[in-house]
Amino acid sequence: MDAKEYFTTELPKKLAADPASARSVAAVFQMNVTGDGGGSWTVDLKSDPPTSKEGTGAADCTITMTNDDFKAIRTNPQAAMQLFFQGKLKVQGNPMLATKLQKIL
Repeated sequence: MDAKEYFTTELPKKLAADPASARSVAAVFQMNVTGDGGGSWTVDLKSDPPTSKEGTGAADCTITMTNDDFKAIRTNPQAAMQLFFQGKLKVQGNPMLATKLQKIL
């Protein structure tokens, strides 16, 4: 599943199924995924209900990666740290929030 499908279809379903868990993260993320199947999404885990919307907006944490790296993280969440240290996953803002994102991905 590519990032576009995930952030426009799958993640909204997850957020609707367990909004309290998503809101417990209490952050807004800007997800920028490059390459085929990529795009930009604002994932607002502060709002009630939490949302995942296409486009950019103010965020507490901005994460940028390729669609291939996004797929790697989806199949193996532990890959995120390795990609970060390789410079393939870029985090702006509060990097500690990025670790909480695993909870919803």
